[in-house]
Amino acid sequence: MGVIEIEGMKFYAYHGHFAAEQVVGNNFEVYVRLEANCNDAAQSDKLKDALNYQAVYETIKDVMQIKSALLENVAQRILDALYERYPEINHARLKVSKMNPPMGGEIERVSVTLER
Repeated sequence: MGVIEIEGMKFYAYHGHFAAEQVVGNNFEVYVRLEANCNDAAQSDKLKDALNYQAVYETIKDVMQIKSALLENVAQRILDALYERYPEINHARLKVSKMNPPMGGEIERVSVTLER
């Protein structure tokens, strides 16, 4: 078993409970940790034998562009898409962070982490 981590993915998207958040948008950061069998790719050195993390990034990017009120929903939709498109994933942990959330104070980020 191997672990693939994609860290520091940054997106500008329109997620939030407040109507203004879905109009103005905000900065988000995503982290994903995927467990999959990496033995074939490690031996062959061929992309066809690997979990293509460029494609994983593109999947996350696509899902991030769909508006949601809650980070929990964003994270769940990303996990659903990853498991649907990449059956070789055995376990995934995904963290979605909203930077500088409008919560009435100085807050660097708020995050939701889901795993399956």
